[in-house]
Amino acid sequence: MVNAQLKAEIKAYAQSIGVQKIGFTHADYFQTLEKRLTFAAEHDLLTGFEHPVIKERVDPSVIFEEPRSIIAIALAYPNQTDNNLRSKRGEWRGVFARASWGVDYHTILREKLALIEAFIKEKVPTARFKSMVDTGELSDVAVAERAGIGWRGKNTLLITPEFGSFVYLGEMITNLEFEADEPMADGCGECTQCIKACPTGALLGEGRMDGKECLSYQTQTKGMMPERFREKLHNRLYGCDTCQVVCPYNRGKDFHLHPEMEPEEAKIKPLLKPLLTISNREFKETFGPMAGSWRGKKPLQRNAILILGRYKDQTAVPDLVNCLLEDPRPVIRGTAAYSLSKIGGGIAYDALIAAEKEETDAEAYQEISKALLQLSEKEGSY
Repeated sequence: MVNAQLKAEIKAYAQSIGVQKIGFTHADYFQTLEKRLTFAAEHDLLTGFEHPVIKERVDPSVIFEEPRSIIAIALAYPNQTDNNLRSKRGEWRGVFARASWGVDYHTILREKLALIEAFIKEKVPTARFKSMVDTGELSDVAVAERAGIGWRGKNTLLITPEFGSFVYLGEMITNLEFEADEPMADGCGECTQCIKACPTGALLGEGRMDGKECLSYQTQTKGMMPERFREKLHNRLYGCDTCQVVCPYNRGKDFHLHPEMEPEEAKIKPLLKPLLTISNREFKETFGPMAGSWRGKKPLQRNAILILGRYKDQTAVPDLVNCLLEDPRPVIRGTAAYSLSKIGGGIAYDALIAAEKEETDAEAYQEISKALLQLSEKEGSY
């Protein structure tokens, strides 16, 4: 057993480099997580974004030689802005979820983990590590929960007493053995506010969710968004914070502890119409450093089109018509057709007639035909 002195030194160092919470746990099999993941796989509740091999997610010895401990860290992130930018008629804005504010959190946490690795390595040259953030094999929440950083809430996120659920998580497996910290007891009790508030009913209780029903997942898909989610999208360009906003543990919590996490309001609340014509270079320069850019511009453009349709923005009709008739991507053409039918008007109708004659993609054609039918039924013959 590595002595307690090194553990104390690691904790002090982590605090000195801006880590809000750090916990230590053993590297045993994650039995509860295995049951949860197996249930999710059997009931088709996974999104496909997760690491695909359950065995590697629950057994550290499969991915690391002789694992003895896992060190988990948490960084608190801000959730409030000055709120100087607001939507107004003709200048509607979309929003990025808080987890995409500032520099991509994967980068920030990896840097912290690398610093901790170097610190330990200097003390113990034989130390080995495998660090990961979000996209690794292990479950960040499961590790942090077992390491005593917080508990898994009914919204499936880790909740900490000090910072609520507004924390980024990362961890490292190591061959060094540390005394494990005590896990926290569940603090949610009978509260079900997040479950009741979820726009799509994705939260199933007991810390379970249907990932594909989650709006956060839907904002990141690249295909046509299923119609049942389109109105519920509201003004979300990327992600969804509803289950966090309503959580009692998040009331009054807003921490600005890392300058690189500070949001630029013009980026996290961008105007929608310019997004429809943004170039690849402009997109990379503007949104590239943000976590919300990882899927590229198409999902965000699709979402922007849907939001403009929901707001029935007449000033967006020329841009939407251009998307419908000129964009080479079927998803954008089909989505533009949907939103034009929501906005209505003779220009939209004529454009849909022209598009139906030229469309060669089956899914886009179906959207255009449906949009024409709905527009005809709503406003009569043009």
